[in-house]
Amino acid sequence: MDREFIPVRIAVLTVSDSRSLEEDRSGQLLQDLIEAAGHLVAGRALVRDDRASISARLSAWAENPGIDVVISTGGTGLTGRDVTVEAHRDVYEKEIDAFTSVFAFVSMKKIGVSAVQSRACAGIANGTFLFALPGSPGACRDAWEEILIPQLDYRNKPCNFVEILPRLDEHLRRK
Repeated sequence: MDREFIPVRIAVLTVSDSRSLEEDRSGQLLQDLIEAAGHLVAGRALVRDDRASISARLSAWAENPGIDVVISTGGTGLTGRDVTVEAHRDVYEKEIDAFTSVFAFVSMKKIGVSAVQSRACAGIANGTFLFALPGSPGACRDAWEEILIPQLDYRNKPCNFVEILPRLDEHLRRK
């Protein structure tokens, strides 16, 4: 039995002290890739490299029933201003540990051992998938094409994120 494509609602968050939304190449690329894949862009915003601001936006979007997935770009590096990973982990109920490893594997094919400097991560909060990607357009494209596009496609077998989406918050509905 063939499955039909199910579009998901994805919000894009750019974390940057140096860019505006109009200059945001990575966020725009993600928006274009999301739409080209048949998914819906449910929101787009830019916040500064501030842990509380990032966490607040992630939490608000995770609580929004019109958003299934949040993808952030930027702030995953090693410098003092890179606090996106910490902000994500402030919000996660569960971390998707293998995402970090798979992203590093994908990056190694493109940039070699420089991939060690990325702290891309993913998790779940309030029934919403949250992904933190580096700020470069190349890294965003690699994560989208190699990991997210197949995992956000209900037709992907043997398993995918879309098929478990309705069950992510089942613990909140138990009596």
